[in-house]
Amino acid sequence: MNALRLCATLMVVACSSSSRLPVATIDVKGHSLTVEVAASQETRAQGLMHRDSLGAERGMIFVYDDDAPRRFWMKDTRIPLSIAFIDKEGTIVRIADMAPLTTDGTPSLYPARYALEVNKGWFAAKGVTTGDRIGGLDTLPQP
Repeated sequence: MNALRLCATLMVVACSSSSRLPVATIDVKGHSLTVEVAASQETRAQGLMHRDSLGAERGMIFVYDDDAPRRFWMKDTRIPLSIAFIDKEGTIVRIADMAPLTTDGTPSLYPARYALEVNKGWFAAKGVTTGDRIGGLDTLPQP
């Protein structure tokens, strides 16, 4: 009976996995961060919507094939997030906090190739600021 219960629990966990996205590790000012990679139009549109939590050292990175001004909103996203917009060289050009469940757009202000979402306050807690560089971007799946 215990083996059956364990098997059922494992199946529920596997089936309820919130993501089937590729996962990578990047370096953010000396801090390792495990990120889900959203590199297609569909996965970028879905983002972190409909989730209730995000692990402490986890995030989602949105990868684009060009540098352009970006705008993110939090419609259907229940987790308070901070976002870093990153240029093609891996330099953070803007960090902003975003409130859950709002359609207010958060603009990059500058052209960005990547956007990195983490739990709200993560960048501040780690001392990460505009101008810092992100390592490991060259290993990410591309659009």
